[in-house]
Amino acid sequence: MPAPRIAPSILSADFGRLRGQVEEIVAAGASVIHVDVMDGHFVPPLSMGPQVVSALADLGVMLDVHLMVERPERQVADFASAGASQITVHAEATPHVHYALQAVRDAGCRAGLAINPGTPVGALEGVELDCALVMTVNPGWGGQAFIPASLERIRRVRDLIGPDAELEVDGGIDASTAGPCAEAGASLFVAGSAIFGKDDPAAAYAAIAAAAGA
Repeated sequence: MPAPRIAPSILSADFGRLRGQVEEIVAAGASVIHVDVMDGHFVPPLSMGPQVVSALADLGVMLDVHLMVERPERQVADFASAGASQITVHAEATPHVHYALQAVRDAGCRAGLAINPGTPVGALEGVELDCALVMTVNPGWGGQAFIPASLERIRRVRDLIGPDAELEVDGGIDASTAGPCAEAGASLFVAGSAIFGKDDPAAAYAAIAAAAGA
């Protein structure tokens, strides 16, 4: 299985000092930064665009872009050009999953496919992907509580995708939930408010990393 890594989500960061906060967390050991992109349609909130990715592209970390947008294949090229390392699209957001994933690869990025809590794990079958993302809360809002039934879904997804692909979990990940997710087969752990919502983000990152075995 891929080595466990923590992916701090900048959705929960202070945008008035975004770069400084990201630099702090990179100095604490983060090698992945998670960028949540929302369009106000697939999920109600609006969030950041390619300019944010571009502003962080020189930090030497993996920029993990999570497109919570309708018809994500239309946005792939812009985020790839901005410096994305991995782009994840939602199975629920496009009728052209294969095309969307191929567009990500053609743009030179790792391709991920995400599923929401109510989506059968079978949506991940029959496609070539580098990363399967299991939403462990409903997408769109930070600070939600981890859905306990997600652990069984993580196990099923790990069995489905095999030992080599990345299995990412997103939602309610903190020092108490990262360990059980790792035991279930997760390897990439998105944490937002559990890191950037704390007085000492670096210490919070370290605690989650220790719990996940990262």
